[in-house]
Amino acid sequence: MAKWNVDASHTTVWFTVRHMMITNVRGEFGVVEGSVDWDAATPTTGSVTGSVDVASIDTREPKRDGHLKSADFFDAEQFPKITFASKEIRKGKDGLEVVGDLTMHGTTKSLTIYVDETTGEQKDPWGGSRIGVTAHASVKRSDFGMVWNMALEAGGMLVADEVKMHFDVSLVKAA
Repeated sequence: MAKWNVDASHTTVWFTVRHMMITNVRGEFGVVEGSVDWDAATPTTGSVTGSVDVASIDTREPKRDGHLKSADFFDAEQFPKITFASKEIRKGKDGLEVVGDLTMHGTTKSLTIYVDETTGEQKDPWGGSRIGVTAHASVKRSDFGMVWNMALEAGGMLVADEVKMHFDVSLVKAA
């Protein structure tokens, strides 16, 4: 079993959420950390940990980012990190599933991350070894106490409860 560290400069943790019931707003977290214990021959024996700094959120709109960092949403001052720690890696019908605890906004809930792709090991130009992982998950904001919203005149809500999360991760084998 090898330890692999997240290469933050080549990793993107991003999300989409429906806005005004008509479009998806995309954002990402600029500060990402994590590691994976992984053996391709026995993938279900591994483990995953990761975190993002809430203050690094970027939706390409500074006013919206400020609102998301406020107590109405993430409350970055009180809850500066979102963390994930796996409890199990299992084979699902469409590939690997990583089940663990997601802690966000002071609340911990079980989350299943669905792995879309794991690349084969590659040598980089500096003599290191790398693998890549693409995955996705979905959460409800309300499950984590983030319930701020506004009713729309035509019906529905300004911000959807469901948030789709996406992970494009580059991992470097630890020395």
